[in-house]
Amino acid sequence: MMAGDLARALDPVALAADLGIALDDWQARLMRERPRRALLCCARQSGKTLVTCLMAIWQALYEPGLILILSPSLRQSGECFRNLMLLYDKLRGVPELRQESILRCELANESRIISLPGQERTIRGYSKADLIVIDEAARVPDELLVAARPMLAASKDNGRLIALSTPAGKRGWFFEAWSGGDTVWDRVRVSADQCPRISEAFLQEEMRALGAMRLRRRISA
Repeated sequence: MMAGDLARALDPVALAADLGIALDDWQARLMRERPRRALLCCARQSGKTLVTCLMAIWQALYEPGLILILSPSLRQSGECFRNLMLLYDKLRGVPELRQESILRCELANESRIISLPGQERTIRGYSKADLIVIDEAARVPDELLVAARPMLAASKDNGRLIALSTPAGKRGWFFEAWSGGDTVWDRVRVSADQCPRISEAFLQEEMRALGAMRLRRRISA
């Protein structure tokens, strides 16, 4: 058990392997490099939510602290947290849960994972966040980023911020950060045709059903 735990600590990809998950190359790179600031512009079903859940779990296990997951709505916050906890429950040799509810948990190593709807008024009051994940970042208000960033200021190395989204037009902070020249961001782009779990037959079927322009808006990155 200790050998497996050490392997996971040294190589975050081993965490996925222990869960029987074979990561795509971009997911494995992201887990191993662990950028301080990352933008994931990825098609639906590409695995962006899965990899950020795994990154949050690794952070909670091996760099204990506060992890915040922000989503556009309460329903999405609950679903994201549920998916994360389903993964956590399958792991062996991890800290016990001291507390757990539908949107938060606290581990025996004092890590806390809290999932919140992404509104400025709902996230105030938290500080020293070691990792902030913003889900569907192109669809949360700009004020959310303004409220979230100060929470990283007092954390070690100013914490980590990962924003993931499908495209949502040429507007808002996510688009500006993605298209800007700021080198602080690690940018990851994954389109539907780059995902091995999305077949060409499915894409062709969607093309016939939705038309080229609508399909491009829906599943392209």
